[in-house]
Amino acid sequence: MDGVSDEQWRRIGPLPRQHGMLALLLSDPTPVRVADIRAHPRFGWWPRHHPDLRDFLGMPIVHGDRILGALYLANKEADGGFTADDEDLLRILAAHAAIALVNARLYERSRELSIVEERNRIAQELHDAVAQKLFSLRLTAEAAATLVERALPPDGSAGPQLERAVERLAAVRALAAEAADELRAIVVGLRPPELAGDGLDTALRKHAELLNRVHEARVAFVGQSVPRLSAAREEAVYRVAQEALHNALRHAQPRIVEISLAADGGALTLEVRDDGKGFDPADVASLGLASMRERARAAGGRLAVASRPGRGTTVRLEVPVG
Repeated sequence: MDGVSDEQWRRIGPLPRQHGMLALLLSDPTPVRVADIRAHPRFGWWPRHHPDLRDFLGMPIVHGDRILGALYLANKEADGGFTADDEDLLRILAAHAAIALVNARLYERSRELSIVEERNRIAQELHDAVAQKLFSLRLTAEAAATLVERALPPDGSAGPQLERAVERLAAVRALAAEAADELRAIVVGLRPPELAGDGLDTALRKHAELLNRVHEARVAFVGQSVPRLSAAREEAVYRVAQEALHNALRHAQPRIVEISLAADGGALTLEVRDDGKGFDPADVASLGLASMRERARAAGGRLAVASRPGRGTTVRLEVPVG
């Protein structure tokens, strides 16, 4: 805002968008030109530390049937207040602003798509090249271990060198398996959700199908179609689900992991349940619960974790639909 310093803006704080004149400009494409803003029926006063305004000219920034923002002028220096010519000029500026905003959003969308494509390419190359080499390494180590075991004396005795060779081969097999698991997690994390096009329920179903193919545990999506949320909330729900799934598959040794999604009474509920070994929820140092709770708070939701050793785990997230 011209005429208001950065320090004044800091003291004013966020402007109201759900009531008052700004809310009117963001919901109605009709310009507002008045001699005294305080006499307008939608005037609801202004925030503390906001400068006093008198004559006022507000112009919504419109693209198609969408209102992208608003421009407004107040306290004209010349006598007589704002004129029809001022309104026409501001309408032209608003049209240019709409073009700039749409172009900026298109550029950002293009940039995001480029990032998605690059991440998918990296994920594919990791899977095709490194994963196959790790698989070959495990098979080679297993074959070598079999040859060594066959070379052992019939009485079961073995020299120290053969014993060390057996131990080293077992370590190689274990390290190869661990590296393959780590790579699998990286590949899954690099493949971003298609939330914008598919929606949250479809994206989670696809993610469950991917995990079900690459893990021994059965991973199933048992949710239902849900209404669209804001982009930030959908991203938060998806990432919480992803983290909960990663924790279950990496730490819990489950046979079955289920993801459910439902909307009822103005809230969307996500649950990730497993029948694994469980844990003490008080011990959260290595299970990523802090990051999940932070995502839940940022989305205006609540996260609850229920688990007992030997009884599995349920991660439950609720976020507002509106």
